[in-house]
Amino acid sequence: MKNLFGAFCALAIVVAALSSCGDKSMKMNNPRNIKGVVSYRRSFGDLNAVQLKSAKAIGISPVASREEAEHLKKKLVKIEPCEYYDMDSLTHSIPFLVPTASALLESIGENFLDSLESKGLNPNKVIVTSVTRTKEDVKRLRRTNGNASMNSCHFYGTTFDISWKRFAKVEDPDGRPMQDVRADTLKLVLAEVLRDMKKEERCYVKYELKQGCFHITARK
Repeated sequence: MKNLFGAFCALAIVVAALSSCGDKSMKMNNPRNIKGVVSYRRSFGDLNAVQLKSAKAIGISPVASREEAEHLKKKLVKIEPCEYYDMDSLTHSIPFLVPTASALLESIGENFLDSLESKGLNPNKVIVTSVTRTKEDVKRLRRTNGNASMNSCHFYGTTFDISWKRFAKVEDPDGRPMQDVRADTLKLVLAEVLRDMKKEERCYVKYELKQGCFHITARK
């Protein structure tokens, strides 16, 4: 009887310890109502001419160098990784946008996280791959990327690229393991978010296949 009592006490201690640590079981996805868009090309076909018109209307004047860009920081908002989006190292652009574009980027990131939650998917953040470029940036970029244009919307602080290939997984704050979400599933949800933002006339979007990104310009 004494041994049985001792075993019971040991079991109770283990159960209490596990309970105090919280639920450490993996949080699984429960996907629902994920539709995407009929065609990426047709849904996001805003060409450079359309985006450039908006960029020139609401953006800054193009600058030749990063040194010159330093003088325009009062007209621009610095962007950096936050709760709504993550960022690449930005080797060929600078992390500044006009206020309208900065607000648009934050809304896209926030809406994307909200959509994932409503669709039963674990949280992931979008990744910004390119932002505002100087003329020197574009000249360097053209050496490796033939699509980089000297007539680029990226000159005006109104335009940014978001990857549809890569996303930043958000870890559970309590250390609970989270099931991964496939990149192609996340792409579908992001496409729905961007489609809705286009319908609200907040942005123009071009689907870039080779670059693996959505090229986005803020509207008035």
